[in-house]
Amino acid sequence: MLAAAGFLGVALGIRAVTGDWSGHGWLAQNSGTALYASMVYVGVIFVRPRLSAGWAGVIATVFCWAVEAAQLTGIPAELSARNILLRAALGVHFDWADILWYPVGTVPLVVVDRLVGERWRRREPADPDRAVSHAS
Repeated sequence: MLAAAGFLGVALGIRAVTGDWSGHGWLAQNSGTALYASMVYVGVIFVRPRLSAGWAGVIATVFCWAVEAAQLTGIPAELSARNILLRAALGVHFDWADILWYPVGTVPLVVVDRLVGERWRRREPADPDRAVSHAS
């Protein structure tokens, strides 16, 4: 969850540096969308830690697309008007550009997760039951 907090910190940092607290500028909007997808990816891994990086990326991206599609109903806009946290989680208006930016937030994490995961698997000690004893 520390990673999710880090992604949120980056998103807020970008808004602070650009002065775009509304999130309507190009950089704040698109980076926020990608970082939202990154936070969803971290959430998927948190809930299902044994899930492969590829599947976690697919689930996170499809979840983000589903939330974006739900914005077409107007329900997220109605809920967002009542609560700022729901606004951050559900958004308000459908945007085709967001559909493209969600994978920008998940694909790099899938790649890094696979590389780190493979490195960790190589470091695991051998099965002691299969080790050959050199004692006489």
